[in-house]
Amino acid sequence: LPAFPTAAEEDDGADAELDTQAMVRAQNQKKKKSGGFQSMGLSYPVFKGIMKKGYKVPTPIQRKTIPAILRGRDVVAMARTGSGKTACFLIPMFERLKAPSQAGARALILSPTRELALQTLKFTKELGKFTGLKTALILGGDKMEDQFAALHENPDIIIATPGRLVHVAVEMKLKLHTVEYVVFDEADRLFEMGFAEQLQEIIARLPDCHQTVLFSATLPKLLVEFARAGLTEPMLIRLDVESKLSEQLKLAFFHVRGDDKPAVLLHLLRSVVKPQDQTVVFVATKHHTEYLKELLTAQGIRCTHIYSSLDQTARKINIAKFSQGKCPVLLVTDVAARGLDIPMLDNVINFSFPAKAKLFLHRVGRVARAGRSGTAYSLVAPDEMPYVFDLHLFLGCPLVLAGAQEMPAGEGWPYAGGVLGRVPQSLVDDEECLLLTDHECSLELRSLRRVADNAHKQYLRSRPGPSPESIKRAKDLDVSQLGMHPLFSARFEDTELERLKFVDSIKTYKSKATIFEINATSRTPASTVMRSKRRHDHALIEKFQRGQQEKRAAALKGQGLCPAPSKTQDGEGEQEDLQDVFSNVGGQKRKRGRGGEDGPRKKPQQPAQ
Repeated sequence: LPAFPTAAEEDDGADAELDTQAMVRAQNQKKKKSGGFQSMGLSYPVFKGIMKKGYKVPTPIQRKTIPAILRGRDVVAMARTGSGKTACFLIPMFERLKAPSQAGARALILSPTRELALQTLKFTKELGKFTGLKTALILGGDKMEDQFAALHENPDIIIATPGRLVHVAVEMKLKLHTVEYVVFDEADRLFEMGFAEQLQEIIARLPDCHQTVLFSATLPKLLVEFARAGLTEPMLIRLDVESKLSEQLKLAFFHVRGDDKPAVLLHLLRSVVKPQDQTVVFVATKHHTEYLKELLTAQGIRCTHIYSSLDQTARKINIAKFSQGKCPVLLVTDVAARGLDIPMLDNVINFSFPAKAKLFLHRVGRVARAGRSGTAYSLVAPDEMPYVFDLHLFLGCPLVLAGAQEMPAGEGWPYAGGVLGRVPQSLVDDEECLLLTDHECSLELRSLRRVADNAHKQYLRSRPGPSPESIKRAKDLDVSQLGMHPLFSARFEDTELERLKFVDSIKTYKSKATIFEINATSRTPASTVMRSKRRHDHALIEKFQRGQQEKRAAALKGQGLCPAPSKTQDGEGEQEDLQDVFSNVGGQKRKRGRGGEDGPRKKPQQPAQ
């Protein structure tokens, strides 16, 4: 009679199966040419899902990160938005889990927002189509009963937001002791949005031996401290750190008054942006999204909007409208937009300029992805000018003024660092007339504008302040010398340009004489006093005017607008801290004899300057 296999025979069978899988991977890696997913030695279901998705060649961050994660290392990866970070942690996860199991959840993916979690779920189902792994989605705003039922089915993967996962874990007394693979997606935002306490609660429920992977666009000090305490000999992989923006991204900065922003936005959407392009407009508050949605709809521009407190069902409907092209314009706030994955996005418009340089990178990083070109337009009010200087300080490139400087790279716009210019007043006036008519005919529009104005005042109170040095540079900038932005000047004929320049010169004209000196031959006491005062202060006036001329000359030469960037900006971790925390720093250019990913570090020939 056949007997049950003994424990020794079972171990031999398991070892034989592992040896067979290793041989298959080695043979697959040997046959295929290096540089692609074939060379990573992936199992057939995972590789088939990658090919079905249409991926042929891994991106630089995938080429560096996936092998390190497959070796079981704790990894902290930094790369520009849109570089394929999601596949970096999904492919090793599928390879590690291999097949469904009834033991419980073995992988946990934490996302800062619901939208990012939904995008990750969609990508997980597409990429892991042939693995048979089950996934549970735990999000705030959905029914908890459904989430309880999903967890009772023993999913292999849990994709969740921290707040709701902690709530569900407490209610169900969930221990998560079977989890062996943990991902912190957009880790910088997880900590910036105040999830540190929830993250510590989740980590306390995890087993001691598990692999942790962090993906982040930036590396704040708080994240470095977390890596120091919670990761085992983590490896830091940094790509595209020096070039923070995509080479395919064009930047344009428009200096406008705050009250003229709706008119300029309307002109951009109507005359500059192509009708078939998908455009995301970032605003300061949810009240601005409601006001601008009503305003654009009244002007015949199809648009939709989302914000963090919007009903979950309405959010899904509005995102679907935009993704499917039914509405080419999406109005969003920063919190609601985090994690939106729209691969065919063409333009980003900063209606409200971000107060932090990293926030600007997160916004504009949604365009010019995967080799596509894109444009980021920014409407800059006078009180937002210091933030523009902060941004260029962070990027390490000078701010170019339209009409005052020659473009450092190529001729005209687009210049890599963006050009700051004015919008022709005639265009603003034309759009203002239409908007004024709409407001006069609509009580709802007037009410929404009043609410948006009040919300903007509250936003200004809570907005982080710029650096003192940038405030000083913004004050020293002579806006009257600012020319028309090349984007608009290219649309006018020479005669029209001359007319606009003449109108601008009238608008900026300021008489040197006071009202008491209009009649030069007058002998009134007031005119006599003013003439004597001018004679007395003549030397001081001459000195001040010479200083103004020197500043304008410096602007023409491109000097003084943006100093050299410092080593650490916006709370970035110090280089010494990184070397102390991370056992290996990979992905950077070789400097001072540093080896590759696994290579030994050579001793520097000379001390760092």
